[in-house]
Amino acid sequence: QVQLVESGGGLVQAGGSLRLSCAASGRTFSLRGMGWFRQAPDKEREFVAAISRSGGSIYYADSVKGRFTISRDNAKNTVYLQMNNLKPEDTAVYYCAATSVLRSGVVKISHAEYDTWGQGTQVTVSS
Repeated sequence: QVQLVESGGGLVQAGGSLRLSCAASGRTFSLRGMGWFRQAPDKEREFVAAISRSGGSIYYADSVKGRFTISRDNAKNTVYLQMNNLKPEDTAVYYCAATSVLRSGVVKISHAEYDTWGQGTQVTVSS
């Protein structure tokens, strides 16, 4: 079973950048699809980005496309979310999550399909 720990959140001004990391324990990280989700106060958890097992397939929410980049390093059991040109509406708790996938190119965007979650890291963007 994979366990996930996020880091890298913080307070940043609008237009700034942050890089989130999600370190995974366990031996099956390279077999799992990974995703980033976020949840703002009084809002539902929403999809941000997902990456396939090998990193060859990636998908972004429209709201972050062109500003955020998801990547993974299977040798380090880590997935990253580089966030550039941050906006106040990006303020949320960011979660990484892992999902079982049968084929290497699969990405999943529904939080219901993810079975393992980190504790979350707060990102606050001031205007």
